[in-house]
Amino acid sequence: MKKLEIIIRPGMLERVKDELSKLGIHGMNYSEIRGFGRQRGHTEVYRGTTMQVDCLPKIKIELVLHDEALEKVLNAVVATARTGQVGDGKIFISDVQDAVRIRTGERGEDAL
Repeated sequence: MKKLEIIIRPGMLERVKDELSKLGIHGMNYSEIRGFGRQRGHTEVYRGTTMQVDCLPKIKIELVLHDEALEKVLNAVVATARTGQVGDGKIFISDVQDAVRIRTGERGEDAL
């Protein structure tokens, strides 16, 4: 099993959710986060004062899936969320040793 942490632009959330749903991925968590990468934020002018905005709004999607679905999901997310601009996001992949469905006690891939 693999865990994906997908960080994308806020405007891409619905498109990515729809694409994952088409692939049969129905369980995920997402949260609104703030951060920066290479773009280091941007400057804004507010009431005549220039301000540096370091942390930009992003969406973090977390999901756990079967190893067989990994490449299909990665390709779909990259194709859907890519604009070609700095700040499109990142995907982090890690191994999951075990999972437990609390309601039934199922373990491993059965818990997914």
